[in-house]
Amino acid sequence: MIDFNNKGFFKLKQNSNFSEKVSDLLLSDEHIIDSYKSMRDGVVFTSKRIIAVNVQGLTGSKKDFTSLPYKNIVAYSIETSGTFDLDSELEIYFSAVGKVKFEFTGKSSMVEISKIISSYLL
Repeated sequence: MIDFNNKGFFKLKQNSNFSEKVSDLLLSDEHIIDSYKSMRDGVVFTSKRIIAVNVQGLTGSKKDFTSLPYKNIVAYSIETSGTFDLDSELEIYFSAVGKVKFEFTGKSSMVEISKIISSYLL
């Protein structure tokens, strides 16, 4: 499992091709909302969970997948991008894991992701 306390994700940038890495893990009624990639690692938001992918090794053939179901979220915070600051942030507090923070650069689907998280919380 990814150590979210010690491993700071690099700034994530929208990348629709990254979602292919998790396609085999998806349930039949689960669909991808958006996917983001940093240097090698990435995050995929689905209709049911967040899947964090940690690419390991020299060749990148070894991958660690961490599934974070929306149903385990107790609180979250979103910071959207502004006029001069184009970065946005998502902080999520999970009941068993603690705080998980993602930083995004460029275009992101924060509003749509926020609606899905809220639908599980409220």
